[in-house]
Order: sequence, then C-alpha cells, then structure tokens
Amino acid sequence: MKCPHCVSTAITERSDCTELGYRRFRCHDCGRGFNERTATPYNRLQYPTDVVCLVVLWRLRYKLSLRDLAEMFLERSIVFTHEAVRDWEARFAPSISETLRKQRRGQVGESWYVDETYIKVHGRWCYLYRAIDGDANLVDVRLSENRDLEAAKAFFRSARAITDVVPDRVTTDGHGSYPTAIHEELGSDVTHRTNRYLNNLIEQDHRGIKQRYRPMRGFKSFPSAARFCRAFDEVRNFMRPQAVRGDHVSLEDRRTIHLGRMAQLMDIMQAA
Repeated sequence: MKCPHCVSTAITERSDCTELGYRRFRCHDCGRGFNERTATPYNRLQYPTDVVCLVVLWRLRYKLSLRDLAEMFLERSIVFTHEAVRDWEARFAPSISETLRKQRRGQVGESWYVDETYIKVHGRWCYLYRAIDGDANLVDVRLSENRDLEAAKAFFRSARAITDVVPDRVTTDGHGSYPTAIHEELGSDVTHRTNRYLNNLIEQDHRGIKQRYRPMRGFKSFPSAARFCRAFDEVRNFMRPQAVRGDHVSLEDRRTIHLGRMAQLMDIMQAA
C-alpha cells in the first residue's frame, strides 16, 4: 500500500481502526494519517463500503424504490434515509456502467436491432434509444430529448465507439432518420432492414426498462434519467445467464452464475 497523499511506501499500520473497522496507517515521509478508504469515493461515508455497494446494486437490479431500500436495511439495524440512496446511486452508478461498457468492447454480434421507447422525464416524454444484437446482448443505450436525425446519429456514433464493432446489418422501424444516420455513422456497406416483424426482438427487450421504470412513475431530471437507464441496462445485460438467445440454463447454473456475477459487481464498485 502507498500513501494516498505523497505516494510513499514508507508507511506503518496503526494499532487502532476507524469506527467502521477499517485499518489506519501513517506515512513516515509526509507524516499524515490515512485509512483503507482514503482517496476512494467511499472516503468519509458513514456506512461500510459493502452496504453502500449492495444498496446501489439492488436499486439497479430490482424493482425497489428509494424508501424500500431504506426500510429493508432498517430491519437489519442499518439506518439511512431514502435521500442517501439517491445520493449513492448518483455517485456510484456511473462507475458501474462505464466499467461494464469497457468490458464488453468488441463482444457484440454484427446484426443489430435498434428501436426507441418512451421515458417520461419531469412530465415530458423523452426517447430512449436502445440496440441489441441477434443474441439479445446489449449494444448501447442512450436517452434523447428528441427523435430526429441528430439523435439517431449520436446513438450510432456512441454504439460504434463503445463496442468497436461495425455491424453487417441493422434492423429498425420505418422512421425516416435511420437510413441517413446508418449511412453516415456506420458506412454505406451496412444493410438496413425495416421489416417490423424482424424488429420484434428489440420490442420485446424493452420490457426490462419498462417494467423497472413504471413503478418509479417517471424521473425528475434528464441527467438522472440518462444515468439510471444506462446503468440499469448495463447491469441487466451483465446478469443475463444465457450467452446465446434461447440457450437453456439449468436452475443450478443460474444460481452459480448469479452469485459469481454479483460478486464481480461488488468488486467493480469497491475498486471504483
């Protein structure tokens, strides 16, 4: 371990710990003290790191309100408010989504299904652009206030940058912005299909965010909506037990995969 203040390795562990049980150290070069969470996003939080991580992951994974999570932990004698949950989500959800986005670079298929669905933000309908590949793996997600050519181009530009993949074909609905956006951002060699029955795959996949979003009764601000929708889809995609669409996974394997991936998510958050 190095000193977070001067990066010196001349440190000594102290005999006492913090109130939450984290080890304390002192640097011989700069004379300053620090603990295991100093220089991390969890520094000065009044709650254990694993509790904060679990709250944020449950918020993204399950249909739980801010107050639901506060009540669930209250039964375990851990007291915090629903506003604390909101703050933790805003602080740590972006690190989860960005890490997961980097991990799946180059791993999506070359057949994309693209569509947008409606999300209400502060009483106004916005458009959530989403794309998956032929095996229902997430390509990208982006919230936009408009449904036009610029929004479609921004979505395809983001999808190409994050996946590092240029698809062979893209299936969309019949909106007029898609042909130009695909041609300019993905190239003229990409086949564009508009058969609505072929796009049923992404239409059905919208159910994930729709089922999670409806109990929340909308978002209060555009940044919070964009942050939550992206983090939710990234976590949902990461937790999928199937590697291939329609692949049968036994209940025992599902449990093993779930536990392993939850542990990975906890490690990602604690390393943020």
